[in-house]
Amino acid sequence: MPTNFTVVPVKDNSKKGKNRIEEDDEDDNNVLKEEDEGATGDGVPKENSPFINNTDIDKGNSYDGTNMALFEEEMESNPMVSSLLNKLANYTNLTQGAQEHEEADDDEGPKKKAVKSPQMGTFMGVYLPCLQNILGVILFLRLTWIVGTAGILESLASVVLCCSCTMLTAISMSAIATNGVVPAGGSYYMISRSLGPEFGGAVGLCFYLGTTFAGSMYILGTIEILLTYIVPQAAIFVAEKKEDEVNALLNNMRVYGTCCLALMSLVVFVGVKYVNKLALVFLACVILSIFSIYAGVIKTIFEPPDFPVCMLGNRTLQNTNFDSCLKTDFVNNMTVTTKLWGLFCDGRDLNATCNEYFVNNNVTLVQGIPGLKSGVISENMWSTYGPLGMLVENKELSSLEATDNSQDVYLPYVFNDISTFFTLLVGIYFPSVTGIMAGSNRSGDLRDAQKSIPIGTILAIATTSFIYVTCVVLFGASIEGVLLRDKFGDSVKRNLVIGTLSWPSPWVIVIGSFFSCCGAGLQSLTGAPRLLQAIARDGIVPFLQVFGHGKANGEPTWALVLTAGICEIGILIASLDAVAPILSMFFLMCYLFVNLACALQTLLRTPNWRPRFQYYHWALSFLGMSLCLALMFICSWYYAIVAMAIASCIYKYIEYRGAEKEWGDGIRGLSLNAARYALIRLEETPPHTKNWRPQVLVLLNVDSDQGVKHPRLLSLTTQLKAGKGLTIVGNVLEGTYLTKDTESKKAEQNIKSAMSAERTKGFCHVVVSSNLRDGVSHLIQSAGLGGMKHNTILMAWPGTWRQSNDPQSWKKLHRYQAGDCLEIY
Repeated sequence: MPTNFTVVPVKDNSKKGKNRIEEDDEDDNNVLKEEDEGATGDGVPKENSPFINNTDIDKGNSYDGTNMALFEEEMESNPMVSSLLNKLANYTNLTQGAQEHEEADDDEGPKKKAVKSPQMGTFMGVYLPCLQNILGVILFLRLTWIVGTAGILESLASVVLCCSCTMLTAISMSAIATNGVVPAGGSYYMISRSLGPEFGGAVGLCFYLGTTFAGSMYILGTIEILLTYIVPQAAIFVAEKKEDEVNALLNNMRVYGTCCLALMSLVVFVGVKYVNKLALVFLACVILSIFSIYAGVIKTIFEPPDFPVCMLGNRTLQNTNFDSCLKTDFVNNMTVTTKLWGLFCDGRDLNATCNEYFVNNNVTLVQGIPGLKSGVISENMWSTYGPLGMLVENKELSSLEATDNSQDVYLPYVFNDISTFFTLLVGIYFPSVTGIMAGSNRSGDLRDAQKSIPIGTILAIATTSFIYVTCVVLFGASIEGVLLRDKFGDSVKRNLVIGTLSWPSPWVIVIGSFFSCCGAGLQSLTGAPRLLQAIARDGIVPFLQVFGHGKANGEPTWALVLTAGICEIGILIASLDAVAPILSMFFLMCYLFVNLACALQTLLRTPNWRPRFQYYHWALSFLGMSLCLALMFICSWYYAIVAMAIASCIYKYIEYRGAEKEWGDGIRGLSLNAARYALIRLEETPPHTKNWRPQVLVLLNVDSDQGVKHPRLLSLTTQLKAGKGLTIVGNVLEGTYLTKDTESKKAEQNIKSAMSAERTKGFCHVVVSSNLRDGVSHLIQSAGLGGMKHNTILMAWPGTWRQSNDPQSWKKLHRYQAGDCLEIY
């Protein structure tokens, strides 16, 4: 929110022929300008704001909607097509905090910027960023392999399961996001302000780790496309033997991934405005790639592309080291062996010793993409899981098995590079549905956040869900099963499998997916440091405070360094299939707590819970939370346990060491409701003997400086009740409350400090009374609440009774102990 304002008179610069605004009062032509450079507005919808100034800053600004008469003529002069093109040209996928830093970079000198009304609508501000963040590397590199391995039915089950999870989360997120402005920090801000700093910090850091590992996944995808499909000759490590190909690929991924990470980190460090300038290019790559896939599927109906797959018996061959799918060829009236013969035999001669399976079976060509009319969908309906090293086979083809298959690993067959099963594929697929919070993270940039966030996010999820479902069905109906299970396209001369289906050329998908992965990696390296910076600036995790600082414009330099270091860990793993389940855990945990926050706020009916999005229910949020938890254990039970352990450790650290924050969170409200419910239940019936606990009222005395006289009495209290039961520490001050207010607060603070030092858990109650006897009597009668009242009184032994000459001292002491009339000596 702006804090300082300057009143600036507005000059009348309207042109001849336009209606002028009549000035009834000089103050009516004043406009407020914000003095704080970094502020971005309060996020309140501005479409109805009565702007009456026409300064140089506002010239050229277009305002959507014709509900303001002042801008009707301007809207007539700006056609819809040109307005749309102008918005596309200014499209950005940066979060709110990143744009603030970019603007700070462009700001020159001490000149103050005028307040600008947020102009982003639903389409440009929410729908397209969510679409760009959801569609990505898994769609282009792994979806065909998932369909071929899991089959159409189980692939559809995975898609429906994951998309239902994100849709339910989007509904909960829309309710939270429309309950107020969501500044930089996005999901962390929503969870921390709804569930408290402990949950917010734990889940925020987990979400930060997920975003960082997402950057690793996108970079690995970029390098995989580069080295496998674009320039395979650029590989540094080249395997001399077939069994060393996997290790060589992983080492190449590590080297090139590290270089790519360093380059991307440098780009982000230099300035996010360079990332912003490429946002439209990355978006166009994603959209064009999707359209080329659908165009290619339609083309297969009339003219399927020619991508033959060479089969030996029923086994799929790697078509990289031979030209023709023949054992022998007839050249110049002579029978000669082919390169394929040399791969299976110990020589190129016809009498050479060959592999038994090669001798017993013939080679055949199978069309890799038979098309929609081929009926291949029935063959791809069911799953084909298998262990590491399992051959990719077509069971429909005849085959004579060999007696010795020990040498198969050294032959040019297509193998499974990892063990496959349903839960693994769900973990690999789930990152393809993340990115749903791209719209909620920029609520301050939206013209009407309460309207745009729900509509844009839900439409984006519905669109991407439709794309995934249709792609699963179309891939299974158009592509041969053995080609679908060929992860790297070895059987079609190292072509990207999804690229073989696209139209007009496989290079459309290859280039499009390459730039899409680059853009997604840059976005992750841009967003993750700002999320860490938001957590650090909240001060809830003390050792992270150094990451709240950065360059003069607020760019999170130190957070970027840490992000690059953690991202390097994912790069060193080097396998996209191994990194994907890791980030799935962190995203699922974040979505789980978003659903929990919405369900909790709805059930508690807190006064500040008034979201404008009305289509939510606590049952939907609870279902989404349960689905997230189930998916965590479906994807990988041990990763789920590790992620929960990390979140639990962070939670306990913030609870005991972190800075105390009071945000009116739902956990505190839940505690109040639970305490109220428990007190009412305790009031209904008297406690049973089995449930008896020592409920101790400790009468503690203080000196003239309000210091505790007998602190060890608190230690005795702790030992007496062994950590069980209720402890109320009371004290009486003589006087009136108006004159003893300061002393009362000081005494209460000193007693609480003494309780903390003696590790006594309980409550403190300081009473101010006109005389000591009445104060103690009132304290004994009023201490406690409902069923939680004391049943034992503990006090220090009077120190002056033996020195008193009053013969009634013994009687007073006896009455004091009996509780008929209490008086502190």
